Amino acid sequence: MRTEEVTFPGSKANLAGRISHPDGEVGAVAVFAHCFTCSKDIPAVTRITSRLSNHGIAVMSFDFGGLGHSHGDFSETNFSTNVLDLKMAIDYLQSLDLSPTLLVGHSLGGAAVLQVASELRQIEAVVTIGAPSSPSHLEGLLAEHLPEIAETGEATVTLANRDFVFKQQFLQDIRDADILSCVKLMKAALLVMHSPLDNTVGIDNAEEIFQAARHPKSFVSLDDADHLLRKLKDSEYVADLIVSWASRYLTITKTKQPEADGDGSVVVSEVSVDKFQQDILIGQKHSMLADEPKDFGGQDTGPTPYQFLAAGLGACTSMTIRMYAKRKEIPLTGISVEVSHDKRHAEIDPEAKSTHDHFVRKIRLTGTLTADQRQSLLAIADKCPVHRSLEASAHIETVEVS
Repeated sequence: MRTEEVTFPGSKANLAGRISHPDGEVGAVAVFAHCFTCSKDIPAVTRITSRLSNHGIAVMSFDFGGLGHSHGDFSETNFSTNVLDLKMAIDYLQSLDLSPTLLVGHSLGGAAVLQVASELRQIEAVVTIGAPSSPSHLEGLLAEHLPEIAETGEATVTLANRDFVFKQQFLQDIRDADILSCVKLMKAALLVMHSPLDNTVGIDNAEEIFQAARHPKSFVSLDDADHLLRKLKDSEYVADLIVSWASRYLTITKTKQPEADGDGSVVVSEVSVDKFQQDILIGQKHSMLADEPKDFGGQDTGPTPYQFLAAGLGACTSMTIRMYAKRKEIPLTGISVEVSHDKRHAEIDPEAKSTHDHFVRKIRLTGTLTADQRQSLLAIADKCPVHRSLEASAHIETVEVS
């Protein structure tokens, strides 16, 4: 997969987008619309778009106005501007000779793709994930602030630890939206995906959308998934189902994966512009979060970069010892490696301001081992590849990509 960061005009300001290109021929083109007050960089979006591109689908995800990396004032946006932003994203892709035929929308983004698909006949397939049958359900999130908005014209609301300003125009706009009428007009095939345990957008919304839609239409229950598809298995399940279902309506060919160089690529994307949280994709199978502790301004949702580095050293040490023990037929029954890291002033010059990285590696070996066997196992630990990389002077090449 090759990702391309792009900027294109939106309804209110320039928008930030990301196109995930498949390695090989493009079988179909899709646009992914994210959830309310989220961004294209939340884990569910990055994981699903990555997996879709692995199946030959070029996918654009983008930030609606005033969110993520896009410009604009969030308080001046509403559901109607989101719909316009989505149309302008489609127009931008067409200018690149990438004509979208598949729309995927998560939560409020799902409502947006339903309206757009009812207006654009080029859209052949639509997928909604946890979508509301009416944007007016958002009034429930703003319930305690409605009197203030009515009196002063606006209110500041804290959602997901961030402050957003909502104005009267936003409320009026979501009240005017009629998504179910759009669904009845839509001619594209529809896949409705929803979790029965979704406490943000109830599953009754999925039932209303499904009942209003014409055939062909399908419904898939996401069982124990949460609204944001935080679990890796849920986002992978959703992506694989989209590909399987859409292949009945679109030309989708899974691309042949190129031979990986070295250990392959690790893709790191920030989840939010005002937090340290990072979503890490390793190949097509593994995903995890990196973060900083709360006392450093993070949310403590994942290991720090140095903890990942220490984990790499510990894992490599254990694997190297195990391979050596097997080859030498040493009766080693268990290995445990504890690694700690800190910065120390250069010991060669106590007055120096420069520091160096100091790792302490504690190795516990279990089994009926002789003193010579223990010594040889500890000696081989120093030959683990990560150990050698850390002690050597590794070369890091930085390349800016568009």
